[in-house]
Amino acid sequence: MSLSQKEQSLRQLIADKIAATPNQRISFADYMDLVLYHPQQGYYATGAVNIGSEGDFFTSSHLGHDFGELLAEQFAQMWEILEQPKPFTLVEMGAGQGLVAADVLTYLHRQYPDCFAALDYIIIEKAAGLIKKQQQVLNQLNIPELPLRWCTFDDLPDHSIIGCCFSNELVDAFPVHQVVLEKGQLQEVYVTTIMTETNEIHFGEVIDDLSTPQLKDYFQWMGIDLYSGAYPDGYRSEVNLAALDWIKTIASKLNQGFLLTIDYGYSADRYYLPVRHQGTLKCYYQHRHHDNPYVNIGQQDMTAHVNFTALERQGELSGLQPVELTKQGLFLMALGLGDRISALSAGNQQGQAIAGAQDVIRIMRRRDALHQLIDPTGLGGFMVLVQSKGLSLEKARSLKGLTIPPIV
Repeated sequence: MSLSQKEQSLRQLIADKIAATPNQRISFADYMDLVLYHPQQGYYATGAVNIGSEGDFFTSSHLGHDFGELLAEQFAQMWEILEQPKPFTLVEMGAGQGLVAADVLTYLHRQYPDCFAALDYIIIEKAAGLIKKQQQVLNQLNIPELPLRWCTFDDLPDHSIIGCCFSNELVDAFPVHQVVLEKGQLQEVYVTTIMTETNEIHFGEVIDDLSTPQLKDYFQWMGIDLYSGAYPDGYRSEVNLAALDWIKTIASKLNQGFLLTIDYGYSADRYYLPVRHQGTLKCYYQHRHHDNPYVNIGQQDMTAHVNFTALERQGELSGLQPVELTKQGLFLMALGLGDRISALSAGNQQGQAIAGAQDVIRIMRRRDALHQLIDPTGLGGFMVLVQSKGLSLEKARSLKGLTIPPIV
């Protein structure tokens, strides 16, 4: 099958980058960064990203307004815990199509007008294609003087944020280094160019020494002994160094408040189990997942699970206090999702607001969406990491979303 002009262009760009290096190769992290985030050709930058039920993947925000509204409940309480600062800054990092922002802003405007009046809502998004989609969604909100702006971390002064920085399914898309155990040595996976007889550009892998000692240090830091004999030859996994820099940056900008990270992943001891010998890297194309990052270049998403232990430990080194690591299902139930399910069921049983078959279908779909948000085998099994700065642990742990004991 012939490649699109767009994919050919990105392949050539990557090949040129590889050709410009001394060893004719780049790290997998550099490759992943190019295919996802290149400012002109990358998957996220060009608008090729297709999120939703018919797209490459969907997130909690695509199941209705409840996810964003329940987060808004938590943000309103955070405002109270922080003694009602003005401005109260919410920083959403990686806002997708802008659906969460739209739901949070609408709900706070309607239900918590005093909190909304103090609000400064910032979106940090590096992908131009997604910024355009976010603006299209958020410009349709019927809210006068919307307290919303787009900026970069560089635009924010250090220690300037009183509020909450949060993300939903962001860290999993950071570029990762791939490492492999070969003959008892930790090696790194590099990407190189393979030219076919018809001069088509393809990519392959070479294994060689680590590009940075940080990769070896990372496993020692996590307490993972790759040389214990439990790990098979050829054991392969990922290291997300970009996530560590991200945590350091957020900690430097936050004066007082919270960091809320929602994503799929594990603690380090579960992430680097010997039986998980192929790592967690996945590619998503038209709602199907596969393991080949060298096809559909610029047309597919690429992700790796999050090591939450690394986020916690880097946070502590950067001045953040670990508050709790829980599951999304428990977090949303504590914020009122169970009440919403109960109210929906009660209304159904009493025949309220049911005028015909269409209403029955609508209620059934909404009930299904609510249950998907707490399904422990799906979105409900996502992890929610809460970290804080400038607050006592007692105050930080008084968050409504943490009132159900965590199960990790």
